Amino acid sequence: MCGINGIIAKNKNIHQIQENLELMNERIFHRGPDEDGFFVDNIGDAALGFAMRRLSIIDLSSGKQPIFSDDQQKVIVFNGEIYNYRELKEELISAGYHFHTKSDTEVILKLYEKYGTDGFKKLDGMYGFSILDKSKNKIFIARDFFGEKPLYYFADENNFIWGSELKSLTSVIPSKLSISNTGLNLFFQLTYIPAPFSIYENVRKLEANSFLEIDVQNLDFKIHQISESQKNQKKIEIGFEEAKRKVRNLVEKSVNSRSVSDVPIGTFLSGGVDSSIVTWSLSKDLDQKINTFSIGFEKKSFDETDRSQTIAKLINSNHHEFIIGEKDFAENLDEILLNFDEPFADSSALPSFLVAQKTSQHVKVALTGDGGDEVFGGYNKYLIGKINQRYTNFISEKSHNKLLKISNHFLAQKEDKRGFKFKVKKALDSISYSGDFFYNIVKLGFQKNDLDKILKTNYISDNSVEYYKSKLQKPKSLTDFREVDKMMSLEGDMLVKVDRTSMLTSLESRAPFLNKEIWEFTKQLPEKYLINGNSKKHILKKAFEDVFPNGFLEKSKKGFGVPVGDWMKSGLKEELLSYVQKSKIEEQNIFNFNEILRLVDNHLNGIQDNAFKVWTFYCFQKWYFQTYLK
Repeated sequence: MCGINGIIAKNKNIHQIQENLELMNERIFHRGPDEDGFFVDNIGDAALGFAMRRLSIIDLSSGKQPIFSDDQQKVIVFNGEIYNYRELKEELISAGYHFHTKSDTEVILKLYEKYGTDGFKKLDGMYGFSILDKSKNKIFIARDFFGEKPLYYFADENNFIWGSELKSLTSVIPSKLSISNTGLNLFFQLTYIPAPFSIYENVRKLEANSFLEIDVQNLDFKIHQISESQKNQKKIEIGFEEAKRKVRNLVEKSVNSRSVSDVPIGTFLSGGVDSSIVTWSLSKDLDQKINTFSIGFEKKSFDETDRSQTIAKLINSNHHEFIIGEKDFAENLDEILLNFDEPFADSSALPSFLVAQKTSQHVKVALTGDGGDEVFGGYNKYLIGKINQRYTNFISEKSHNKLLKISNHFLAQKEDKRGFKFKVKKALDSISYSGDFFYNIVKLGFQKNDLDKILKTNYISDNSVEYYKSKLQKPKSLTDFREVDKMMSLEGDMLVKVDRTSMLTSLESRAPFLNKEIWEFTKQLPEKYLINGNSKKHILKKAFEDVFPNGFLEKSKKGFGVPVGDWMKSGLKEELLSYVQKSKIEEQNIFNFNEILRLVDNHLNGIQDNAFKVWTFYCFQKWYFQTYLK
């Protein structure tokens, strides 16, 4: 696990490139505190260079990067882990290739030598890497199938700059960066910004399952897909019992492949279905006690440590439990939120960082249950998607609009309680008669009509979500819903949160459910195997129910939420109010002051719970003032 950086420039020499790369590397020291590496060169009129920071996990002694081909014509820097590198290495050795290290980095380079960019399809892992091929005067930059590892890039007429984190790019980009209207609108609607957009107009994110092909001489570039997406994939004819056995085999196999490490390893154990299955599978594979880590909350309505304790006792793990409160978050809030380098308002990033911080004191690698909901159909929104279809068939749009006006009064809340009323209101607000229901329900911040009220006219974007809609129009099946989540919330929210919070503590997180083979298999299954009636993740739970206490996997779980709505009224109130000062709002010239003031005042005075909206505004302001007005 590492962080990578790179530059191609027409107007710089290699000494300037080296200086810039050193600065970029300094910004991501936390991603790889064990060592660094550099490569600079001239090719024609261009000066270029690669850099990386390394967190040593595999091949501690000889895995130093960059790594060169035997003829010195190709060079690679790599961030991530390739879980099938041993099998690929054996294949390459049989084909006559020789290796100088035991690292997965060299395997990628040899794979490219043999197959070219087609070799990227063979990789099972999480990665972001850069390969220079001097024989073609080209650089190839690739990102993994799910987008577990980040990759940002900036291009103008004289420069192409890329890296694992935005902070590296902003430290060397020669021009002032302006806010992207698309990025801004996506953030306030979704609470995050999915690829290919960022908060900046000229900085993009490489989408998952893609690679860049850059001509070093003229800086022209193309984006290619690595693995072809199989749209309208046919469902296979397979009995439930056989499919259940296959699921268990695939999950256990994936956990085993993701447990390869030359350093201590443990698991995040929330006590939910996904982390419990991963933890049990890892404990079965290892011949020693494993370390498990969970986090609880002082506010009992958010605490579920009893579930993780049950699993820890079941497998007899070395269990570490940490109870946290508002004080713990307050001490780390700036460090956590500002490390994302752009606005990011998933409040579960706060406990994610704290559990990663505690875990990193004991191990360097942790397996997680991330991706289980997307892969096996575990979200309530998937169930609600089916309800939307039936609802719109029986209730006219005119009647729905009347119902909305009435229900808004009865479903309004004064406190941050995410119970029945909250869920019903969210579902009703998302109802769509034009096929956009799922694109509405993934908006965790503002719906479009609410956002248009708070933004100045010149910042309003009417088509910020159109890019994603063009890829999958009017999603209506469970498979469609999962594809939208993979494209947007998994890549843009979940995996960003996990990567940044864990790497900030120099901890590598691995997600066994994010396995291309498992994903493709579940796409081929009858949808009733994933959601049966109201039973979400049905086949996954049935595949493992025999190893857990009776009924354990059927218990509902709250998720990794934190009471930010309450904190806005207490410890964060003073800072929040500073962001609503009329002089500051007018200086920004982004928001309509009266609308913002009403939104915040209603929340603080207990008139209406606006927890998610106010938190989203707060996170944006914290980023904005740090970036533009510090």
